[in-house]
Amino acid sequence: MAQVLHPNVAGSLFATDGKRRPVQDALTAGTLVLGVLAFITSFFSSLHLLSSWTGLVGLLVGIYGQWISVTTRERFGLVVGMGAAGVGFLISMANGGLFGGLF
Repeated sequence: MAQVLHPNVAGSLFATDGKRRPVQDALTAGTLVLGVLAFITSFFSSLHLLSSWTGLVGLLVGIYGQWISVTTRERFGLVVGMGAAGVGFLISMANGGLFGGLF
């Protein structure tokens, strides 16, 4: 009856190891939010400042989250968020960059 104490979660992408990790979960959620915000706002050229900064911060938060992540669930969210943040960052850099042409 060992399966009662240790359920089989190997086949699930969103399975955890049963431990609470609030820091990693917060970094994953923050990366996803920043990535989606950077990606969506990158399609409006007048919002290139917002998009470029949120994309850059999303990438940095995601990199730190990858460094301390433990489970596949955390890494999956971080990679998706970093991908969206990276695309948003690069599109906004093409539209004016981090400082809006001041430098």
